Amino acid sequence: MRYLPNTAIDRREMLATIDVSSIDDLFSDIPAAILNRFEPLGIAARSELETIGALERLAERNRAHQNVCLLGGGVYDHYVPSIVSHVLSRSEFSTAYTPYQPEISQGTLIVMFEFQTLVCELTGMEIANASMYDGATALAEAVLMAERVNRRGTVAVPQALFPNHRRVLETYCWAAGVDVVELPYLANGRIDLDALPPSVSAVVVQSPNAFGVIESLEGIKGRIGDALLVTSVHPISLGLLAPPGAFGADIVVGEGQPLGLAMGFGGPLLGLFATREAFLRQMPGRVSGRTVDVEGNVGYAMAAQTREQHIRRERATSNICTNSALCALAATVYLASVGADGLRRVGELSVGKAHYLADRITRLDGFDLLFDAPFFHEFTVRVPENSRDLHTSLLDAGFLVHDPEELRPLGIENALRFAVTEKRTREELDRVVDVLRGER
Repeated sequence: MRYLPNTAIDRREMLATIDVSSIDDLFSDIPAAILNRFEPLGIAARSELETIGALERLAERNRAHQNVCLLGGGVYDHYVPSIVSHVLSRSEFSTAYTPYQPEISQGTLIVMFEFQTLVCELTGMEIANASMYDGATALAEAVLMAERVNRRGTVAVPQALFPNHRRVLETYCWAAGVDVVELPYLANGRIDLDALPPSVSAVVVQSPNAFGVIESLEGIKGRIGDALLVTSVHPISLGLLAPPGAFGADIVVGEGQPLGLAMGFGGPLLGLFATREAFLRQMPGRVSGRTVDVEGNVGYAMAAQTREQHIRRERATSNICTNSALCALAATVYLASVGADGLRRVGELSVGKAHYLADRITRLDGFDLLFDAPFFHEFTVRVPENSRDLHTSLLDAGFLVHDPEELRPLGIENALRFAVTEKRTREELDRVVDVLRGER
C-alpha cells in the first residue's frame, strides 16, 4: 500500500465534514494534564543524508549493546544460533501468516505441525496448539479452559507467580467472572498447597517460579482432586527436568522466547500450550494435522480451530484467532538445530553459571539466598543495604538487573533477582560480585 499523506486542503475538508474546527479539537476529551506531557520533538526538516547522520549519532549514545544482561522474569538472554535468523529471513516465510487455504499453505502448516510435535516432546503432553501470543496469555487461556471443564468459578494461583503473568490472568478472570484465590509460598519459596480451598477448577503451578525456585510437581495432582493441574514452565529447564506430563499435568504452558528469540526481537513473544488429547475441543488456538489425500500423498491441513469463525459461537474457546507463526518457526529451528543434547547442555551451562554467581554473592557479608530450595538459572538474594542503591551501582557498572521494586508485589523487600544464562562469562560474573562488594 502506498503512503499518501493528506494535504492541508484534505485535512480542512475532513474537519469540516465532521464539523470540527481543528485537529486539536479531536483530542479535546483527553485531559490537558496528559496532553501537556507530550512536547514537540523539535525535529527540523533534513535531507536523507543528514537524517541518517543524526540517527547514527543518537544510536552511538545507546549503551544497551555494551551492557551485561542479568534480566529474567520470564524473558531471558539466551544465545540464538545463526541458523535461526537465516531461516527466518528466507522469503518463503515472508508470506501471509494465516493459512486459510491449506492447499496453498503447506509450508506454514508443516512448520506448525513440527512445532506442535516438539512442544509435546518437550512437555510430555499428548497434544499442543500452534502457539499463542505469549506465556502470560497462554496461562490465562489455560485457566479459562480449566473453568470451562470444571465450572466451579474459582482458580488457585501461587503468590510466587510472575507479576506480569498475574496481572494478565486477573484481567482475564475478572472479565470471565472467575475468582482468583492466592496460594502463599512456604519458607523455602515453594507453593503452599495446604492453603488450597476445597473446590477449584484449576491449580496453577509455575516452575521455576518468580523467585527462580524449582517447584516439586511430585504428588501435586493427587492432592488437588479433580481440579486441573496447570503448569507454567521455562522451556530450557525441560532439557534437564522431568516434563510436567510425567507428573499428571493437565495443561502445560510457558513462554517460548528462550527458544531462539532475542529479548529485543521487536515485541512478539511465543506462548506454548499443550494438554491431554481428551481436552482437544476445549483447547484454544489452532492445530495443524498431517493426513493423506485421495492419491495417498502426505498433506497438512488445519485439524482444529475452536474460534467462532469456524464453529458455533457458544462452543468457541477463545477470541485468539491466530498464532505467533514466525516466533514458532524460530523455536522450531532452534530446537531442531540444538537437539536434545544441545538443549540439555544449554540448561547445564545456565545452571552451573547461576550457581557459581549465587555462591560467590552469598560469601559476601550480609548477602543470603532468599530461599534454600533448588533453583534453575534465576535466583533472589537478600541484601544487607538499600537494594535500590545496589541496583543503581550495578546499572552504572553496565549490568542490567531487575528493579527491586518488581519484587514488592511478591511480598519481598530489600532483595535483588539475578538471571544467568549460558552467555555469561566468569569474568562478567566476577565483576558483578566486585560491584556488590563496593568495588568498580
